[in-house]
Amino acid sequence: MTGGDAAGLVRPFTLTGGRTRPSRADFTLITTVTAVEPQPTRAARPQPEHLRILRLCAEPVAVAEIAARLDLPVSVVVILLSDLLEAGRITARPPHLVSRATPDLDLLQKVRDGLGRL
Repeated sequence: MTGGDAAGLVRPFTLTGGRTRPSRADFTLITTVTAVEPQPTRAARPQPEHLRILRLCAEPVAVAEIAARLDLPVSVVVILLSDLLEAGRITARPPHLVSRATPDLDLLQKVRDGLGRL
């Protein structure tokens, strides 16, 4: 590795200030995150990583997608998202729960028959 390559490498624990656990348990892989507009003026100035997340969250995006786009471990992204949520800079929406109603047996039979014909 050359010196220029090392300059672009930042260890995940550096991004989180050495923290290994989020301060909140609001996030799953499919939690939808959206940046708050306008951003609160009373909050402290965000770090560069926080700003990258805020740009990604201009439109609703899932936690897993944020991690993939930033090429960071989900655990690190969740810690950074917790910071942003506590600062009032993002909103987090849990996934919609699917109703546990009785399945449509007629539909399931048709699907099974269709698959059997393949």
